[in-house]
Amino acid sequence: MNLRTVGSKAPSFSLYNQDNALIESETYLGQQKILLYFYPKALTPGCTTQACNLRDTQTAFTDKKVKVMGISPDKPDKLKKFADKYQLNFDLLADEDHKIADEYGVWGEKKFMGKTFDGIHRISFLIDEQGIIEQVFTQFKTGDHHEVVLAAISK
Repeated sequence: MNLRTVGSKAPSFSLYNQDNALIESETYLGQQKILLYFYPKALTPGCTTQACNLRDTQTAFTDKKVKVMGISPDKPDKLKKFADKYQLNFDLLADEDHKIADEYGVWGEKKFMGKTFDGIHRISFLIDEQGIIEQVFTQFKTGDHHEVVLAAISK
């Protein structure tokens, strides 16, 4: 993994969301910040906790002019089920070939229950209006991710 760092240019992306709409990062340049959070798999307990907490604090992010977007290697139809089941109020983006995860440096070797495999590491990036990585969040739990990010944004 070659994790992107604070101060570096955020890789641009064009990915389909849960509604099969193409979402392009360039659209937000000069407009607002982006919280881009990478998560391993839709409809799993940890990812659900993280997403629902972001859903429930969406107003706080909107007030700070931060657009929340989640990225996973899931297909858009699975993202649609996830968004509908939990009434998620932000875009979930499908990075099926993990190209964007690779560019951000969050795709790599993981270990779980004695098995080693490649997958997405749960890492978030706050990208400023000029497309520069302002903060990288690596130290959080799925249950407090939203609090950690909001505290950092509020400083």
